Amino acid sequence: MKKVSLYFENGLMLEAKSFGAVGTSVGEVVFNTSLTGYQEIVTDPSYAGQFVTFTMPEIGNVGCNAQDMESKGAYCKGIIVRSYQDRPSNFRCEENLSILLERNNILGICDIDTRFITKMLREEGAMMMVASTEIEEEAELKKILENSPRIEDINYIEQVSTKEPYVHNEARYNMSTFSYDKPQTTKKIIALDFGIKRNILNELTYAGMEVTVVPNDMSAEDIIAKIDSKEIDGVFLSNGPGDPLILKDEQEKIKKLIAHKVPLFGICLGHQLLSIAHGYDTYKLQFGHHGGNHPVLNSMTNSVEITAQNHNYNVPNNITEVATVTHKNLFDNTIEGLRYNDSPTMSVQHHPEASPGPHESSYIFTAFSEML
Repeated sequence: MKKVSLYFENGLMLEAKSFGAVGTSVGEVVFNTSLTGYQEIVTDPSYAGQFVTFTMPEIGNVGCNAQDMESKGAYCKGIIVRSYQDRPSNFRCEENLSILLERNNILGICDIDTRFITKMLREEGAMMMVASTEIEEEAELKKILENSPRIEDINYIEQVSTKEPYVHNEARYNMSTFSYDKPQTTKKIIALDFGIKRNILNELTYAGMEVTVVPNDMSAEDIIAKIDSKEIDGVFLSNGPGDPLILKDEQEKIKKLIAHKVPLFGICLGHQLLSIAHGYDTYKLQFGHHGGNHPVLNSMTNSVEITAQNHNYNVPNNITEVATVTHKNLFDNTIEGLRYNDSPTMSVQHHPEASPGPHESSYIFTAFSEML
């Protein structure tokens, strides 16, 4: 392992050891409280532009495998762990985490006090950082960080979205048969890919929808033509990375779909873009919600669901002027789910696909199918 130097925008300089790729990388640091699922987190495109600090101290001990990939690659800037295990032990293991990171040019940082970093981020908020296995001088690292764009200045969905349309042909993975369940579809939808997760697609097909994944730049006119010709029944707006306020083309596209009464369902970034398209701008949380243990109140049933979360931005409370709140986060009372009053549109901020995380919110995909 090489030495790696870390410089945070609050002026803190730390040293640690590295695994995975080598080099110099700049990104925003967040922390994730999930106890399992590090491979799903690393390969979630929504983490593009970010370093993920794991609060779970032991990372790498079950290795990685093709089955648990949430996308074709990995897009985060790096991961920060207390203790990295390079000799995994699990019957599903195909390679260790370091190989996955190296293949995708992602820095792994270990032998560092992740509890200290997490507490710092909790108190001061998510912040930019530069990490390097090549540069040790604080002044040079500071200069690199100051001259680098911030995460909110970069359109990462252009990097993570598919370039060509494709039909998703898998449903849930059955651990008893070690194979995918065959989808029984009755509806057809388009999924606008802003950084979509594989297991979201699995859950959509499991709920009875044939899904065609299309690039983020597909025009509203082309989508509306497919709706009017009955070629599709609705549109899914996916999760994705970065600040939704800079995605002007996507906002205008969604406005046109709303005006045409196209049935819409959004998760995470899709949820935020629907809010902006209705005229209610999102705001940034201090350190975001990243983990698999967030309690959410279902306002329709008055029951509590434990959910998976991954977002830095949130919709404003005054959106109740145009929508009904269906879910609220019980940690901070922020809005987690909406049904809009003027169109067949629903959205959630949390991740009901449970990858990683609990399965308690998977009914939301069935709710969208029923809405269609």
